[in-house]
Parts: sequence; C-alpha cells; structure tokens
Amino acid sequence: MKKTIVSISVSFLFCTAIAQKDVSEKYAAHITGDGLKKHLVIIAGEEMEGRETGTEGQRKAAAYIEAQYKAIGLQQVPALKGYQQFFPLFEDSTDVTSGSLKIDNTDLTYGEHYYVNVMGNSTKTITANSFVFAGYGISEKNYDDYKGIDVKGKVAVIFLGEPRKDGIYLVSGTNSYSKYTYPGASAKIKTATEKGAAAVIFINPSAPNISSALTNANKKSKLYFPPSGDKEQVNYLVASHSVLKTFFAEWNTDGLLQSAKAAAAFNPVELPEKKTAFQFTFKKERLVVNASNVIGVIEGTDKKEEYVFLTAHYDHLGKKGDKIYYGADDDGSGTCGVIAMAEAFAKAKAEGHGPRRTIVFMTVSGEEKGLWGSEYYTDNPVFPLDKTTVDLNIDMVGRVDTEREKADTLNYLYVVGHDKLSSELPVINEGVNKKYTGLTLDYKFDDPNDRERIYYRSDHYNFARKGVPVLFFYDGMLKADYHKPTDTVDKIYWDLYQKRMRLIFHTAWEMANRDAMLKRDIALPSEE
Repeated sequence: MKKTIVSISVSFLFCTAIAQKDVSEKYAAHITGDGLKKHLVIIAGEEMEGRETGTEGQRKAAAYIEAQYKAIGLQQVPALKGYQQFFPLFEDSTDVTSGSLKIDNTDLTYGEHYYVNVMGNSTKTITANSFVFAGYGISEKNYDDYKGIDVKGKVAVIFLGEPRKDGIYLVSGTNSYSKYTYPGASAKIKTATEKGAAAVIFINPSAPNISSALTNANKKSKLYFPPSGDKEQVNYLVASHSVLKTFFAEWNTDGLLQSAKAAAAFNPVELPEKKTAFQFTFKKERLVVNASNVIGVIEGTDKKEEYVFLTAHYDHLGKKGDKIYYGADDDGSGTCGVIAMAEAFAKAKAEGHGPRRTIVFMTVSGEEKGLWGSEYYTDNPVFPLDKTTVDLNIDMVGRVDTEREKADTLNYLYVVGHDKLSSELPVINEGVNKKYTGLTLDYKFDDPNDRERIYYRSDHYNFARKGVPVLFFYDGMLKADYHKPTDTVDKIYWDLYQKRMRLIFHTAWEMANRDAMLKRDIALPSEE
C-alpha cells in the first residue's frame, strides 16, 4: 500500500503542476536556518518568561507574533478587528464565610465537616428534602449504581473510587482497567447532572476527616478554560465520615464504609431514601483573564473561499521560581516556522504567485494546558470548517528524537495523521518530499497502539474532531529536555529545522493550489 501511494503521488505531482512546483522551490528557499533563528531567539528568549498561557510572557509573545504579521503584510481577520482572537480563562476563589451547609436544620462547619471545590461549583443556594445513596455514582453497561433509584430533585450521596470484581476494576462495561475511561469525580458529577440530582455529597472512604490542606487547596482555582457548550452541572461538596454516620445511620454507614474501602460493589436499591432538609449555599468570585490565538491571512485568488491552515502553539510552561522554561523546540520551533512560511508565501504573492486558496497562519495559546486555544477556535471558527481543506500543525520540529537509533537519525520527520480523514494526505506530502527534501517520513505515531497517543495531544486534533483533514509534523523529542528549562535555542539543529520547514511549506503550497479540496473519505478513529 505504501509503495502504491508513493507511485501515485509522483505521477500526480509531476503531471499536474510542474511549473508551480518550480515556483514553490524558489520561495521555499526563503525559509532559512538564519531566518528561523532570528525569530526563535526572541520567542524562546528570557523576556518571554516561558510564555505560559494567561501571563504577561504569553501576551508579549502574542504581541511579537502580531508585529511580524503586520510587517509581513498579512491581512487581519475582519470579524476579529485585529490579529488576535481572544478567549476567556477563569480563576475562581471563595471566602468560606460566604457559604453554608445545613442538614436536618443543623449547621455544619466548613473545614471540619466538609469542603467545596471552588472550580467545580456555581454561586447558588440549593434546597432539597430527600437524600439517596448512589454507590460510586457510576452508570455504565455492566455496572449501574443508579439502577432502580430516582435521584431527580434529591441529593445524591456518592463514594469516591470505583468497584472491583475479583480484584479487577469495573470500568466502561468491561472487566478491565482503562486509564482513559476511569470514572473520576468529574464523570460522576456529569452523570448526576444527567440524572437530575439537586446536589452531590461525596465521601472519601479512605479519609475519615477533612484536612486543612484539602480545605485550603480548594478555595482557589488555577486558571482554567471553560469548554463551550457545556451545561451547568450540579453543585457538590466533600463531607467527612462523621457527617455520613450522624445523619445517615439507618444506612448501616459502618458497613458501607467497609465495603467502599474494599472497593466492593453496592446494591443501592436496598437502601431507603433519607427524608430530611438540606440547604447548601455557595458563593465565589471569578477573575477573567484573556488569552489569545494570533491569526493572519493571505487571501487566495480563484479559490479564496477555501482555506489552508498552518498552525503551531506559541505558549509553553512559563516560570517556576527563578527557572524559565524556554520552550525553544516546544513549540518555539513551530511558531517561528509559521512566521517563516508566512514570509515566504507573502513574498510569492507580492511577485504574482499568490495561492489559489486563502492561507491562514494561526499560532495558538493554551496547548500545554489542554489544547485550549485550538478548541476555542474550532468551536468559534472565523472561517467555515467545511471549507477548510486541511490543517498542517507543527509542534516541535527543531531537534532530534533521542530514542531513534537508525542511521537516518538526522534526516527524518514524524508525520502524524497520514492515514486518517483523507486518503490524499500522504499522496501530496510524500510526493513533495520525494521531489524536494528527501526526508525519511516516519509514521510511528499513527500506530493505533501508540502508548503516547500523540495524535490526540496537539492542536491539530481539534480540527480533526470537526472533520478537517490534518497532518501533524513532529520531531519526537519526548525525552532529553522535554518540558524542562533546558529546552533552549542552542540545542536546535538548524539545517534539519530548515529542511523540515521547507517540506511543510511545499506541502502547504500544493494543497493551496490544487484544483480540489482534500477528500474526506476516512473516518476519524475513536479517542477511547
């Protein structure tokens, strides 16, 4: 199959656009190691303070990228009234004196009887008159704590953890453990919300008392991104064992705790509802901090209503104490690669060789936090996703994978996503590589059994989940200086970095100028 693809690609590329490819080579030559270095020493420099999302360092990096877009002559996105697409991040905090909890008209003490996670709860007062024990709060194919009970409008009392059978965890309808589907607290809250519960009381079977460390840690959240489209979920709290024993003694609480410690399954149908008053008031303050994606455009000619995206994330890990996490490879290399390609495409357009499709150069923030910026863009696109032919995403292309032991170590690039969404992706990418760059294209991370799950870990995935074909270019540097302060500019392989960026440029050029958008003829694999 692979040899057939290469054969088709060579025929296709040589027969359809030889003249364009000669032009492509002329402008690819404008992408140089020196040009990439000019930008990278700034993006990964001390002044940017590691570019952590939501910090002054990130804002400085965004301003630098915007200045380059302006100097290059990229167009702004009219809908944004500028080069930056801002998205909100939240930081929540609470004063414990502003909330209260009563069960059976008895006042309970915050920090002694219960605590509240500020991030997962909304400002509101909740009242109810009935409690239901819902085991571990799991509702799945082979194990359902909600079977036979109704929690609508009632308070669900739930244990943290999950059940085992014969020493094996029961997860997602299987008798096996999966770290990707473990039903943690967030999943349990979502299930309780769907079942119509008024609130949730969690009990940690292994922690009888509420510690001051947990109480204080939950008074303030870190910056977080609120996914769009999520419905508000039920409020919840974590209570001590004394609360369980005092107010729910008829449930044989000692027996429940013993079973939970052993991770035994429950049969909640046998436990009666507890009829008593419940009132839970919670208040919090919210600080909103804006982060941004930086977007510049080169408008196409006869196919300007179709789009090629070139993306990279410009954020990194910031500072920890006096140590800066420079992120030269991750992902200063991709960021500066996008700028360099913008310079090359802009020069081509100025000399009468502009792309047929509109090219969108987008550097995003929030990738290191959980693909926030690309999630925001694909949920709030400024160009139609059904007219976006491809996203070529670049995340770490300036160094060498320390795990590679092949003779071609210094002449390779990992390409991820080649066998997903569009059968034409490898046709084009392999074809231009054979004609221009001669890199070894390694598809190691497209193995369905890839333990690192690389396909799901960078910004291209948010395009892929919306059906947009993607290729992800990556050097595989997961060890060595990955996510360490030692990921610095002096360790970049400049000639290899230049060569890789020229390959990506040629790929983008072909996709921007071919007659048809890429086919969407392969299903997206499940993330599970």
